[in-house]
Amino acid sequence: MSKSIKSFVAVSLLAVMAACGSSDAGDVEEFVVVDPVPVTVEPVFNGKL
Repeated sequence: MSKSIKSFVAVSLLAVMAACGSSDAGDVEEFVVVDPVPVTVEPVFNGKL
């Protein structure tokens, strides 16, 4: 291959690598949603009427 084709392929590969490598997956914040604790206790059936 000629030098111009080799350099074009090298520059293209470098551009693709730079474009794919720029996405920062570490910037994504992860959070967990937890159900809040009930303020009052619900009545429980204990068998008595």
